[in-house]
Amino acid sequence: MIYLITGGERSGKSTYAQNLALQLSDSPMYVATARKWDSDFQNRIDRHQQERDERWTNIEKEKYISEIDFSDKVTLIDCVTLWLTNFFVDNKNNVESSLEEAKKEFLSIANQENATLIIVTNEIGMGVHAATEIGRKFTELQGWMNQFLASKADEVVLMVSGIPVKIKG
Repeated sequence: MIYLITGGERSGKSTYAQNLALQLSDSPMYVATARKWDSDFQNRIDRHQQERDERWTNIEKEKYISEIDFSDKVTLIDCVTLWLTNFFVDNKNNVESSLEEAKKEFLSIANQENATLIIVTNEIGMGVHAATEIGRKFTELQGWMNQFLASKADEVVLMVSGIPVKIKG
């Protein structure tokens, strides 16, 4: 089962996803995709880790999530935007290479036996048009990956102002 939770910044995606994971399992796995860019980002990571209690198994994986065994587990992957950023930076802002790598990684985990995946992503293309070329390229990458993930997901929920709106499933 694949759940995709999408929405804008501070729309309630992560809280909704964490609550869903705890409804589905007494001991879910949390895969954090953030790269530690600076001390401010480390503080954000620390705050998010403190929000999860002993029921969670926490794994940090910047890119190669296919190295994780998801079989027979409920796993929350948070988030696609940070995960894609890692591909995008490492591929020198090449949208096609980044998208190809990310799709390959996702497909390698999507078919693991009895895996329940809850994937958090951002709808970054619904806001202001990016001011830079790199920003516009990343917005395209995010949009294409979101479409791909939504096509593979069993259920898609759009979070709007903390309210879940089921759009697929």
